[in-house]
Amino acid sequence: MLTSLNALKRILVGRPFRTERAKAQPLPQRLALPVFSANALSSVAYSPDEILLTLALAGVAAVALSPLVGLAVMVVLLVIVASYRQSVHAYPSGGDYQIASENLGKNAGITVGSALMFDYVLTVAVSMSSAAHYVIAAFPTLRGWQTTAAVAGVVILALLHLRGLRRGGRSVAIPTYAFVGLILLMCLVGFIQDMSGQLQLAPSAGLDIVPDAEFQAGLTGLAGALLVLRAFSTGAAALTGVETPAGNVQAFQPPRARNAATALLVLGVAATVMTMAVLYLARATRVHVVQVPAEQLRLNGGPLPADYLQTPVISQLAATVFDRGNVLFYLVLAATGLILVLASHSAFTAFPSLASILATDGFLPRQLRTRGDRLSYSNGVMALAGAALVLILIFEADVTELIQLYVVGVFVSFTFSQLGMIKHFSRQIRSTPHKPVRRRMARSRVINLIGFIMTATVLVVVLVSKFVFGAWIAVAGILILALIMYSIHRHYEQVAQELAVDENQPATALPSRVHAVILVSHVRKPVLRALAFARASRPSKLDAVIVDIDEEETKATLADWERYKIPVPITVLASPYRDTTVPIIEYIKNIRRDSPRDLVVVYIPEYVVGRWWEQLVHNQTALRIKTRLHFEPGVMVASVPWQLASSDAVRKYQEFPNGAGR
Repeated sequence: MLTSLNALKRILVGRPFRTERAKAQPLPQRLALPVFSANALSSVAYSPDEILLTLALAGVAAVALSPLVGLAVMVVLLVIVASYRQSVHAYPSGGDYQIASENLGKNAGITVGSALMFDYVLTVAVSMSSAAHYVIAAFPTLRGWQTTAAVAGVVILALLHLRGLRRGGRSVAIPTYAFVGLILLMCLVGFIQDMSGQLQLAPSAGLDIVPDAEFQAGLTGLAGALLVLRAFSTGAAALTGVETPAGNVQAFQPPRARNAATALLVLGVAATVMTMAVLYLARATRVHVVQVPAEQLRLNGGPLPADYLQTPVISQLAATVFDRGNVLFYLVLAATGLILVLASHSAFTAFPSLASILATDGFLPRQLRTRGDRLSYSNGVMALAGAALVLILIFEADVTELIQLYVVGVFVSFTFSQLGMIKHFSRQIRSTPHKPVRRRMARSRVINLIGFIMTATVLVVVLVSKFVFGAWIAVAGILILALIMYSIHRHYEQVAQELAVDENQPATALPSRVHAVILVSHVRKPVLRALAFARASRPSKLDAVIVDIDEEETKATLADWERYKIPVPITVLASPYRDTTVPIIEYIKNIRRDSPRDLVVVYIPEYVVGRWWEQLVHNQTALRIKTRLHFEPGVMVASVPWQLASSDAVRKYQEFPNGAGR
């Protein structure tokens, strides 16, 4: 079974890579820019939709405010870009987690780390769900399969990363440039058509939006204000991924900090232009999207046709500008779906790396800090994939539902990062004697202060406007993950203190004597091997024990012991309730009670098997005894393996895992 599993693993994952292949070459600006911008640019595929469908709760008139809401989001985006341009120069080797940890302390670092990890999970869930909807938009016959498509996308991407998929260069740059180029081309053609009066209406323009009961009067009163704030906070999903260039400065070619700052600026400008252009065209073509089409849309005053399919905003714009059967329509949808997959790819790269850093610092299990066979952080990849799949299945790949959980994590990290930068520059200003340098630092601090005020305000707006709609799940998830990380860190610290060498007790101190005990069930080769090993270690005292759970078998074993003239005394332990473990544990405890300074070494013969079902029928008693003895102080367990014939296949496979020498 083990051989079969290993063979399957090699088929799915591939042969191991040598460590030398882990070294990644820095990327030139033309490749680094699209590679680290894909995550942020992908939000153009869904953030306009979320603004529109949120405002649609108040009717058609409210939808007209979408460009203003989008403009407010883009202002925040540009402020954050300006703030992170200061961070890349101050912290070229780290991101938000390092900034928060070094300037605000361990608890802030834990908070930022948990927020970012939760946000990466949502990036995969939202991006893959949105990509699935674009697949449905291109091929309507697949309607109803969006959850399956999203799940398949996550599984395939996870498998590729387990196989060692890297961050990418041209393979990521070309689709990103294609997406930007096609969206700008679509918007440019749409603008020309609009200016010339040739722009057609969107497929959904003829549908009437039924406002929600509490918004019959439109955007009035407190409810209307809260709805606009909710649309803003939902549209703030466009800001996710903006920090990616700042967290990957070392991946840029020198001058690294300047190139990363330039990438941030270009990213901010591109995202702003594309988002505003899409929102403008959506208003010009009267795109109507709602959360529940069957309830919120009407056709000529009546219900929608049973086969009506609501498609994303970019899909409707491409169909309007280029016509649905045009090749450019399919190219726009393909590029949009691909950029969303690349956003998930970015998260699959960032999440395991951050998990490895947190594990190295003792905040996550240490299994997450090491690379697998193919040099990927395989445990981190599987953790991310598992969490994203859970969200996709729970919310059935509904982007609107998932988006309510989004943004919270990224704005928590934004806010703590900006606060950390303010403290960093304040400390640097106090210790810098040169006035020109201090003035430059003070200017950077002002930018980060503006960024902090802006991001903290948006975080409050997000929590207030979206809390009951799903943001509470994100808050709970971040808090739970932070508590888990804190508990793990405290556990590791306690273990380190407990295991530290006591200067008053030299490490060379030896036990008074060594008492070796051999566990016997029958006189067979494994037992004789255990006896030989125990005698070779020359213990102070050596004896064997057998538990009497079957009188006839015990007599036969004792007879064999005499017949083979084994020069070791054997003790029979009574077991009136036919239990093997308890009599042995009591026997060992009595030895420790009589000679507390002695070391007791228990030799347990075990079978080494090659088939999974053989493990079920062998070694179970030995496993129970070992588990109990591990809790006994002054007791050491020595497993004595005996390789059965079925283990040969596994041994040969381990000697030649790649097939060499076979």
